[in-house]
Amino acid sequence: MAIKKSDGKIKSAAANPEPGEQSAFEGLMETGRTVIFAVLFAVLVRTFAYEPFNIPSGSMIPTLLIGDYLFVSKFSYGYSRHSLPFSLPLIKGRIFESIPERGDVAVFKLPSDNQTDYIKRIIGLPGDKIQVIRGVLHINDKPVRRRRIEDFGRQADSGRFVASPQFRETLPNGVVHAILEEYGDSGPLDNTGVFMVPQGHYFAMGDNRDNSSDSRVVESVGFIPAANLVGRAEILFFSTNGFARIWEIWKWPFSIRFKRILNSID
Repeated sequence: MAIKKSDGKIKSAAANPEPGEQSAFEGLMETGRTVIFAVLFAVLVRTFAYEPFNIPSGSMIPTLLIGDYLFVSKFSYGYSRHSLPFSLPLIKGRIFESIPERGDVAVFKLPSDNQTDYIKRIIGLPGDKIQVIRGVLHINDKPVRRRRIEDFGRQADSGRFVASPQFRETLPNGVVHAILEEYGDSGPLDNTGVFMVPQGHYFAMGDNRDNSSDSRVVESVGFIPAANLVGRAEILFFSTNGFARIWEIWKWPFSIRFKRILNSID
């Protein structure tokens, strides 16, 4: 530390810095505080309010497309360890718990590893009896009504146009949503055994019924423990078809799906 002598007294230069030195130091400290507060605020919002997710697969087509970016409300179902960064084990079970409604599009941690984020539609509630027979969903021994509508068209990764058979499904509580049956009603997941949903668990399925690894696949997904729920998908804030590379700025306007931005998720 530099020392200077004045009027016969010894004093530290750091105790009385030059005006320019003082203002630079204070500016650096203020910048540091701003960064810390911004990071803490972002962590708090992400933990207790809303967290952004993106869709990397087609299991929820036509509701969600590859390249969709969405906000998930973390407070919808209460909080568990999986609400916290890195799933820190600071919460036992679930606090401020709220029961999901049938038909909610929810993000959850894959039960087999408690790490991977999955997004599916909640179909079965605790105590429900679930079965798929010839492609038709049955809940508590009653077939769920579905109605054939126009094919769902989209551009595949290869660039060619693909049209898939689409249905409008109405769940027992009145929630209406679209599903795809790309390979008809005789696929490997179109005829299942009976699933009895245990207490404290949920049964989830993808809207792209023939291309979804979900609760019907017991060995990889199975029933979803309540503690594994992360939150409810609420709104799309961005969407891109992925055909423009990051450096192809001139293609960005044609790659963004403007009509999907700020759409609510049903």
